[in-house]
Amino acid sequence: MERIIIDADPGIDDAAALAVAINHPDLDVQLVTTVAGNVTVDKTTNNALKILEFFGKANQIPVAAGAEQPLVKPFEDAARIHGESGMRGYDFPEPTTKPVPQSAVTTLHETIMNSPEPITLVPTGSYTNIGLLLAQYPEVKGQIKQIVAMGGTLGRGNMTSAAEFNVFTDPDAAKIMYQAGIPIVMIGLDVTMKALLTPSTLETINQMNRAGKMLHDIIISDGDQNAAGVAMHDVNTIFYLRHPESVTTTPYWIDIQTNGPALGETVADVRGAYHDGQTNALVGTDIDAAAFNRWFIAQVEQMD
Repeated sequence: MERIIIDADPGIDDAAALAVAINHPDLDVQLVTTVAGNVTVDKTTNNALKILEFFGKANQIPVAAGAEQPLVKPFEDAARIHGESGMRGYDFPEPTTKPVPQSAVTTLHETIMNSPEPITLVPTGSYTNIGLLLAQYPEVKGQIKQIVAMGGTLGRGNMTSAAEFNVFTDPDAAKIMYQAGIPIVMIGLDVTMKALLTPSTLETINQMNRAGKMLHDIIISDGDQNAAGVAMHDVNTIFYLRHPESVTTTPYWIDIQTNGPALGETVADVRGAYHDGQTNALVGTDIDAAAFNRWFIAQVEQMD
């Protein structure tokens, strides 16, 4: 089993990614940390607890609440996409469990350093917690196997014309992460906008089981969809972890714009002209969308 930590801002697609990860037989989720992003951190933490309780995992996987705002820029949420609660579409009971008392950064540090083997980080929200962790505890770098991050784009953004939402939310933290020297896989809009969950997939899971009904109801409430389907951006990170052969990646050097009209842009040195041939990320550029849909159905089918 691969040991992973999910750092998220649930969020409908974060919730779907979390549901798949905690129920996957080959993934060992050691910790869930939360951050302000799609909605405020009190709401993202509450939503993470709701998902864990839904699947009976709340006493098995700790949740630690993290950063309330980005490192530098003002906070802007995405409640227009995910609803005021961050996870509209299904009537979850209020969670009875609580996050651990320590902060996300402290808990991340302890979990990573106490791991018997290097651990994979899967940030699916803004990277504020990751940036703070790497700045405050640089010794964790040797204990991080890789970072598989949802965020960024080589083309058009979804927050501005240049920037994808997660990177735009905290570009300064993204810059720290990309400059840390840790292996990074960037699963951005170039992949996630191709791997839409189709109406057929959603109808299939709706008829499948209790988990399928819940996931169907929150996914169809997502504001990021069209007639072809719904973009479940964060789920693509979990798909990549188990099926990297279905995602085309290209090594690039990624720089992050932290000011000006291109704030939050992920700039790839596609010509290899500025970094002496060095790269700092594997960047997802294509995906087998049909395989992604089949895989998602199979994951929901084996959920309780």
